[in-house]
Amino acid sequence: MLSFLYSAVSRNSSSNSSVTVFAVSAFITSITFCTSAFGQNWAAKMFETTTHDFGSVSRNAKTEFAFVLENIYEEELHIASVRSSCGCTKPVIGKSSLKTWEKSEITAQFNTRSFIGHKNAAITVTFDRPYYAEVQLLVKGHIRSDIVTEPGEVAFGEIESGTKRETPVRISYAGRGDWQIVDVRGKNDYLSVRMDPPQRRGNLVTYVLNVALSEKAPVGELHDELVVVTNDAVDNEFTLPLLGRVVPPITVAPALIGLGDVTAGQTKQQRFVVKGNKPFKIVDVTCPDSRFQFKPDVESKAVHVVPFEFVTATSEDEKQLGDFKQTVLVKTDLGEAFVAECTVSGKLIH
Repeated sequence: MLSFLYSAVSRNSSSNSSVTVFAVSAFITSITFCTSAFGQNWAAKMFETTTHDFGSVSRNAKTEFAFVLENIYEEELHIASVRSSCGCTKPVIGKSSLKTWEKSEITAQFNTRSFIGHKNAAITVTFDRPYYAEVQLLVKGHIRSDIVTEPGEVAFGEIESGTKRETPVRISYAGRGDWQIVDVRGKNDYLSVRMDPPQRRGNLVTYVLNVALSEKAPVGELHDELVVVTNDAVDNEFTLPLLGRVVPPITVAPALIGLGDVTAGQTKQQRFVVKGNKPFKIVDVTCPDSRFQFKPDVESKAVHVVPFEFVTATSEDEKQLGDFKQTVLVKTDLGEAFVAECTVSGKLIH
């Protein structure tokens, strides 16, 4: 189209050429501007946020933040690359290709081992499909040189539901002999902190924080932080990352089972795995839909493979065509706390 417009201009009379050329030039500039603006806007709209402030953190702290994006478009998108403007921050791509409604993360890892002071970084995320675009994610933070934490995070690892876990963190300060930790705060109601009396050697002060997670903590990922408050006159708070995962005593994998399209009158076979930390028996497998038939074994063991069938009858099930989704409950001989579930879905067609 642009080539055609230029040819039309060349055929105009000299008296109108300057006006027409100006109009075409303005039109081309407008197209270029709109395309560029659109390219940035469609990509930026997929991110929940594009900025993050780490605040004050100690040396050696494992400090990172995940920028979550979701493909809200019909076209499949692809992240070609990520780069950072500063070595203080390393970007890591989660999943690079996303179909509609799929999510991914760009994780910004703050390098608290090699850098100190106030740091800023711009992470550039480059997309090459379905269109080219660049989005900048901005991070900043203050890495204190006088405070070191060992380890760099409160790391609980995997914790079985119903179990209490405690882990120590050593905080060392070099500067003033009268330095104190006056408070430790957190938003997670299932956390508690017990602080040992400090050890003081000249201007070196060392605290040990014993961080405990209650046995009542719900199942799921732990991604929190503790705020340590000191008696510093300026910059008297710094954060301590806290990570872990509370897992149920009995799990089913996969948690989501897709049967796909099932033709009325067809029998579809599938299986799932039930795991525990100690041997157990499966006493019952239930589902509200009578078309599901389960065949668990009767042995006591830590891992069970449970085959099942989805059995349909042509005459009856043609009345129930369409999507279906059911929850399957697995009961064991270990008690009510040791019940697991999974979800089975599919579509019944002619």
